[in-house]
Amino acid sequence: MKRLEGKVAIITGAADGIGCAIATAMANEGAFVMVADIQDDLGAKTVEKICKSGGKASYLHCDVSSNQDVSDLVETTVANHGKIDILVNNAAIAIGGMPIFEMTTDQWDKLISVNLSSVFYGCKAVLPHMIAARSGVIINMASAQAHAPLDGWAAYAGAKGAILSMTRQMAVEFGPHNIRVNSISPGTINTPMVEQVVAEAGSHLTETWVKMHPIGRIGQPEEVAEAAVYLASDLAGFTTGLDLRVDGALTCAPRYVPEMFAPDQN
Repeated sequence: MKRLEGKVAIITGAADGIGCAIATAMANEGAFVMVADIQDDLGAKTVEKICKSGGKASYLHCDVSSNQDVSDLVETTVANHGKIDILVNNAAIAIGGMPIFEMTTDQWDKLISVNLSSVFYGCKAVLPHMIAARSGVIINMASAQAHAPLDGWAAYAGAKGAILSMTRQMAVEFGPHNIRVNSISPGTINTPMVEQVVAEAGSHLTETWVKMHPIGRIGQPEEVAEAAVYLASDLAGFTTGLDLRVDGALTCAPRYVPEMFAPDQN
């Protein structure tokens, strides 16, 4: 039997990158997947790809910075499928590469609303359904950045660090309801968001990031997706309150690299 046979999963930010990989992997393991994103064309393509491979999925436009959008996403899923077994709070944006005193309040507000408030909205919406069912899995996407400082990313690290604390708190609080809550902290992963950061900072950044990972490369979205499938499955039935680092040992090694924002001019 497939590991997620008969489960219903919501994945936010699932139109591309890590979210798309998680949605595809969970569908391949038998789950019905609700793909949520603001990139409608890419979201539709993700659903098409899943269905062509024999999986089951639907797309719903959802701005995770909107409490109403996230609430509607959950209620639509329950109305159409009767339950929610798995929520993956994956959607995020990258705003950084600057000292925190140079960040504008608008940038801060946008970062927090998408990367942190969205986790609150998602958990707030699904927990009553999971409590009633006495079953459920929540996976929150944190980051290696929450564990290992990197110049210019204090605000991003703050949001991801808060996710780690929320995850532990909810694991304890809702464990008695048979609800498991875990997080994943990816290292640098080959995604469109990472490509955006490289485009803004310069191509030298790719080589720099590789040097930071003792395994000698950056990761692939499918490697994070496999971790998410495990945490969502019954094989992880006694695993809760965990932050699973899928980071090529990045957070085990010194992270400061002098040439981070200064490419060799020779």
